[in-house]
Amino acid sequence: MTVEMSQNVMPAAAPERKKMIEVDHLVKYFPVRAGLMQRVKAYVKAVDDVSFFINEGETFGLVGESGCGKTTVGRTILRLIPATSGRVLLNGNNIFDLNSSELKKMRADMQIIFQDPYSSLDPRMPIGESIAEGLRVHTNKSGQERYDIVVEMLSRVGMRAEHARRYPHEFSGGQRQRIGIARALALRPKFIVCDEPVSALDVSIQAQVLNILRELQRDFGLTYLFIAHNLSVVEHFSERVGVMYLGKMVEMAPRDLLYADPLHPYTQALMSAIPVPDPTYKRQRIILEGDVPSPLNPPPGCRFHTRCPISFDLCSQEEPPFKDYGGGHYAACHWLETGERGASKLTPDNIAAKKGRDVALKVVH
Repeated sequence: MTVEMSQNVMPAAAPERKKMIEVDHLVKYFPVRAGLMQRVKAYVKAVDDVSFFINEGETFGLVGESGCGKTTVGRTILRLIPATSGRVLLNGNNIFDLNSSELKKMRADMQIIFQDPYSSLDPRMPIGESIAEGLRVHTNKSGQERYDIVVEMLSRVGMRAEHARRYPHEFSGGQRQRIGIARALALRPKFIVCDEPVSALDVSIQAQVLNILRELQRDFGLTYLFIAHNLSVVEHFSERVGVMYLGKMVEMAPRDLLYADPLHPYTQALMSAIPVPDPTYKRQRIILEGDVPSPLNPPPGCRFHTRCPISFDLCSQEEPPFKDYGGGHYAACHWLETGERGASKLTPDNIAAKKGRDVALKVVH
């Protein structure tokens, strides 16, 4: 029997991905105390009104210079440090509203891989016990069952069963990071914060760890928040990317769109610093002048205006809106609001035309 297919049948659309993590206007200020009574004198504005989402099974990369608030975002999402305000939803549940018993249940679904694998492991505890610690707290499994899981997790990251009896100082940096990954996986979480997991490793070891993370994501359906300052690594590993500067999100887009056409001047400057493995290729390097302002007293308006070579009066007076400029490409720059194509680009001609000149703009809202 022959089955005839109708010419008008349309292929089924790909199912829309569900949002697993939703960060809504997240704020984290650290108090600065001084004096005999240790009164609060000021606040370090580490994270100041950051919003984004991560789809189920996705890797969301978060990049920026050291001190921009990336790690604080990751730790606040997990409630390792308390938020000042805002919301974080995990599958629709506000993590900040959970009491201690509810949070303990949810912690099994949320884990973290720390930047420094050595300091995150107890030097007096065999690594098998470190990996099994979460199982002791969150499950009723027997000692043999916990050991079997430890051996399975070690094998998944390329290590052997006998390694479970050794101590952290007996391993190299790359091996310790594998142990950290195995520990994060022991409870079979849904969401993992990868806090610069390869920044302290040699380049060859970085590739091995990234490949392990990718394989585990495929096999276990994991969702990652991947925090890094190396844009080449983020391009290789992430599906969508957010760029932070001084506690603010300045740009966010799908990876290919962001790397092909960065809209914010800060992102363009970061991109110009990425090494290109071609000695014949000449890239125009954008050198930013000045230092990053203090988060104790961030500048008014656009926080990047003190270092931006094409800033104008409005940049220091009014904060630009963080909005979608097409295809899920979000950015916060006053030049984008003018509607002038390419106005935010840091090219030699554009900088020369705008530098040292007052610009009167009628911004279209």
